[in-house]
Amino acid sequence: MSLPTTMNAVVISGDVPVVKQVSLPPLEDGHVLLKTKAIAGNPTDWKHIAFKIGPQGSILGCDVAGEIVKLGENVDSKEFHVGDSVFGFVHGASVRLPTNGAFAEYVALDSKLAYHCPPNCGLSGQETLPEGPVTNYEGCVTLPVSLTTAGVALTHNLGNKLEWEPTQPQHNFPILLWGGATAIGQPLIQLAKKLHGYTKIIVVASKKHEKQLKEYGADDLFDYHDADVIEQIKAKYPNIQQLIDCVSNKETIQQVYKCASDKEPATVLQLVTYTIKDIKPEDRKDNVEITGTLLYVAAGHDVPFGSFVLPKDLVYRQHTRDFIKFINPKLFSGEIHHIPIKVYKGLEGAVQITDDIKNNRNSGEKLVAVLN
Repeated sequence: MSLPTTMNAVVISGDVPVVKQVSLPPLEDGHVLLKTKAIAGNPTDWKHIAFKIGPQGSILGCDVAGEIVKLGENVDSKEFHVGDSVFGFVHGASVRLPTNGAFAEYVALDSKLAYHCPPNCGLSGQETLPEGPVTNYEGCVTLPVSLTTAGVALTHNLGNKLEWEPTQPQHNFPILLWGGATAIGQPLIQLAKKLHGYTKIIVVASKKHEKQLKEYGADDLFDYHDADVIEQIKAKYPNIQQLIDCVSNKETIQQVYKCASDKEPATVLQLVTYTIKDIKPEDRKDNVEITGTLLYVAAGHDVPFGSFVLPKDLVYRQHTRDFIKFINPKLFSGEIHHIPIKVYKGLEGAVQITDDIKNNRNSGEKLVAVLN
């Protein structure tokens, strides 16, 4: 099929996202070009604008699902074909390649990090979708950033093996997930359960999400609205050794850190770039380390990011590839579910999604926009 030379995309203009006509993205080695069917929003989208990480004119967006319209050089033609439906993540509004992002009519996707959609994948045509098996583009596009980050966090960062439903827990202690109802928290619960990573899965979330999160595998839930939530957690679970801050803001990193064991070696994993320097000096503990995971590193090259560079990490890339290959068939069999979805229309919908996430207008759901 003949491709256009230009397309519509959501780009950074000043301090807001706008829809603009731009050129199609370049197709790098090992990449496939998608005609976009659906995109999903993430907090990193608005942060790339607000914190001036993304260059002016760069295309926003990370989560994309669509149909392959062109194969780049060195793509495995046995695994990928023109016409295939796939989904994955890109680094939207990046310094290295500002001309490629998910919020666009065409997107270049790294085939080594691409997921296959289930057979006969299409758009549901619905405005909202309850949580459930992954059967359509809307469900697929909720997963690239959130599910992959969850998988890499549990395996590469926290040492769980890719073993499905082992009889014994991989660690002899519980894990704490702060923000269990977030877009990453919900797949984290499912994965931690299926990998049988821990003796218990403790989540911090609004009480209104308790039923759903326990169905996913959470064992205990604490409501972050409670003023004494940290004291409640410490009283019942004094020796938590692995904790993930699924919210990762300046307040939650302090709260999660306080929940860590006071004696046993413990790891707090966050999803931005916080370090021990971000913890109040009076709260710091010698036995607790802070680490992080940023999916951008899976690209396999140095990643300019704000005022610093995330160094190339080929082990991280390989572990990401291993996880995608492992988990992709389990999406087809319904063993991992997408979370509830709210659907918007078109690229203007992507602009609205970015603003809605920035202003906390979503709770327990993934915001998705569909393109015709």
